[in-house]
Amino acid sequence: MSLKIGVPSKGRLMEKTFEWFGARGIAMRQSGAEREYSGAVDGITGVELVMLSAGEIPRELAAGRVHLGVTGSDLVRDKLADWDKQVAELAPLGFGHADLILAVPACWIDVESLDDLDAAASAFRARHGFRLRIATKYHRLVRDFLTEQGVADYQLVDSQGATEGTVKNLTAEAIADITSTGETLRANHLKILADSVVHRSQATLFLARAADWGAADRATLAELTRILALTTPDL
Repeated sequence: MSLKIGVPSKGRLMEKTFEWFGARGIAMRQSGAEREYSGAVDGITGVELVMLSAGEIPRELAAGRVHLGVTGSDLVRDKLADWDKQVAELAPLGFGHADLILAVPACWIDVESLDDLDAAASAFRARHGFRLRIATKYHRLVRDFLTEQGVADYQLVDSQGATEGTVKNLTAEAIADITSTGETLRANHLKILADSVVHRSQATLFLARAADWGAADRATLAELTRILALTTPDL
């Protein structure tokens, strides 16, 4: 048996993950054709690389099919109920930074905060007879955040495409989405509410509590965390 590490299979997340491990003495690389999504690890024995999309990794961690995984902290928190009971954070990796925020049309000059949004949502429902729609891919995180902030009279609508375009396309009145610079929001005439950062995300190395942690895998984990200068978690 090998200790399996799930890493993003393409793009900058894959490249930065390889760089992070490589700088600490663990060399990772894709093996075979680019689209085969298989990889190899040098610098430690007993470790297998599993190439997955970042969105698949939370599910594989929760199911215990990989022992460790690198993905966005936003994805783990949104896709996994009671996420901290299913996975443990081993290390934030310092890249893949993005904020999950709420944004409204820039022309809503009286809506600058969550309190303003709450008032606008009540007025919207009174005028139109249905709740203000917020388009997002992050239902769990956004719903929990708005509940904590006391915002009511809204409904979350699923966004499978470009969330920023839903307001222009009249399928939502506001959005909750990940942003790094805010440029795409501004291009779509949206503004971020001042106190609406739901979660500050970054790429993170997670450990799967449900994985089969046999004696050999525990020993490999101890060696891996030693090389990476991380604390070995209690299993």
